[in-house]
Amino acid sequence: MEKELPACPVETTLLLIGEKWKVLILRDLIAGTKRFGELKKSIGAISQKVLTQQLREMEEDGLVARKVYAEVPPRVEYSLTETGMSLKSVLDSLGSWGKHYKEKIKTCEY
Repeated sequence: MEKELPACPVETTLLLIGEKWKVLILRDLIAGTKRFGELKKSIGAISQKVLTQQLREMEEDGLVARKVYAEVPPRVEYSLTETGMSLKSVLDSLGSWGKHYKEKIKTCEY
């Protein structure tokens, strides 16, 4: 079943990555493949249930790849797909904007 997407490209992007946790997951996976526990530890306040849900949604949307190894206990790794990695410039821009904003707030120049 094909997902119905908004006509506005900005709205489409926000639909896919607009949730707080998804952006942080992307931030961590841009650096490379991570296991579930590594993501949970790096993100911090996210619950296991929410992290699982967000990763599943991102996998369905083609942003994240999940690889399961046939080991006991099972090992699962997450990485960005090519489409997910194409969001790097978006995250870089968000980071630059946030840094600039923090500098402005310190000097009260908004």
